[in-house]
Amino acid sequence: MADPARARKLADRIKVVVAETLERRIKDPRLGFTTITAARVTGDLQHATVFYTVFGDSAEKRETANALASARGVLRAEVGRRTGVRLTPTLEFVEDAVPENAQAIEDLLRAAREQDEAVAALAASAQPAGEADPYRHDPVALDDEDDEDDLEDDEVEDVAHDPDARPGADVLDPDVRDRRR
Repeated sequence: MADPARARKLADRIKVVVAETLERRIKDPRLGFTTITAARVTGDLQHATVFYTVFGDSAEKRETANALASARGVLRAEVGRRTGVRLTPTLEFVEDAVPENAQAIEDLLRAAREQDEAVAALAASAQPAGEADPYRHDPVALDDEDDEDDLEDDEVEDVAHDPDARPGADVLDPDVRDRRR
């Protein structure tokens, strides 16, 4: 098992070598607008996966895949010559799905933005179902409620020490009440 840093460096080097070779040495018209986006090398440095993108429709993408398959030997020989590794890794070409995924995400974001704008437009013209302010603002009612809840300190102490003043004291059996006293 090779060092992961070494595998990463070799993958970066393979990416550059393949891209330069496709640009300068391989003169296949089927390649069209091909871009090498990334390369990954296995831990034992024996296999490399090269990712590419193609600008065009599905027929052009298929032709580019065929052109890369036919140029695989030349590209592998160039990688072996320019990297200087003992065993040249095999090359596998895989179409990169990042552009399609990015476009799908952009479409989802656009749809979410449109829905947000529609909700904002509805909220701007919305009217409350009842009154604009559904809460009571009667100052007299608030003063009456406050007076009922106020207890004197001595009343609180009486409730704490008198067993008959506790809630539910009248429910107790008379025998139990006598035993508590």
